[in-house]
Amino acid sequence: MTLASRLSTAANIGQMDTPKELWKMITGNMALIQVQATVVGFLASIAAVVFGWIPDGHFSIDHAVLLCASSVATAFIASLVLGMIMIGVIIGSRKMGINPDNVATPIAASLGDLITLALLSGISWGLYKELESKAYVNPLVCAFFIALLPIWIIIAKKNAATREVLYSGWEPVIIAMAISSVGGLILDRTVSDPNFAGMAVFTPVINGVGGNLVAVQASRISTYLHMSGMPGESPDTAPRRCPSPCTTFFSSDVNSRSARVLFLLVVPGHLVFLYTISSMQGGHTTLTLIFIVFYMTAALLQVLILLYIADWMVHWMWGRDLDPDNFSIPYLTALGDLIGTGLLALSFHVLWLIGDRDSDVGD
Repeated sequence: MTLASRLSTAANIGQMDTPKELWKMITGNMALIQVQATVVGFLASIAAVVFGWIPDGHFSIDHAVLLCASSVATAFIASLVLGMIMIGVIIGSRKMGINPDNVATPIAASLGDLITLALLSGISWGLYKELESKAYVNPLVCAFFIALLPIWIIIAKKNAATREVLYSGWEPVIIAMAISSVGGLILDRTVSDPNFAGMAVFTPVINGVGGNLVAVQASRISTYLHMSGMPGESPDTAPRRCPSPCTTFFSSDVNSRSARVLFLLVVPGHLVFLYTISSMQGGHTTLTLIFIVFYMTAALLQVLILLYIADWMVHWMWGRDLDPDNFSIPYLTALGDLIGTGLLALSFHVLWLIGDRDSDVGD
């Protein structure tokens, strides 16, 4: 998603107009996300091993290496595939006269979950089958992808546009992973209770919609700021310590108008997803009127909070010489996961307390 936001901004301000500039931007950014994917995939596997080992008190080195190999391979391949798709989408959008900020980032977010989960399940299943007969395969996979890191680092360092991100872009990605993990723990604790098992099917929906919408807004604001110069240069875009909600949502500013449009997309978007879940008989929860009211309230509140935070965060980062394309989206999407999961869990608990208790189980 940071790749999509960076390239969308570069396309909008004319940094990808010539074939030479285009090729330079593509190679540097593709190498950069391979470095980030490999490192974060490795760290994510370590975090998963620790989170599994602490409550259970059981540790298996073979399973830990299997998880590491699956995570690193999945992150690398998914980033490669998604990066190529993003480049095609952004180039195609420019040729068709469409603002890539409106299409590239949500496509990256949506396809990111789908492709990553599909690859993770397939790769881990294949490596697990080789665990007993060919135990050396998993360490070999880990070593192979880690050995490629120096190549991607060298390529990314040669590009001025990605060199700075290579050094400074780790903090938001790693902190975002930690924030999302907290949301995952909330989800795990909630769905482990049979009374709230129905939450599982709605969590990716509410988090996906919220993350997509705030990513579009952050990308649009960042592009708007880049039109006026480089981060920290323009006095007109100084950081606002605490923007007024009225300024964020009800002013005549172009970013305020886009915030209103994105907020209004929440209800019809979620109604489509709820109808789809209901028609497929998914989850453990009947879609009663009171459930829809609570669910919509949680979804609207989540997006409202995220759009407000995005308005403050992007301007705050810009005024401190930080490129919002590289820093804001990881934080915002991770906060979307945490806030969405927390509000949904709260809604399910309140529904249970007021007597909306389902005994039916649609699968």
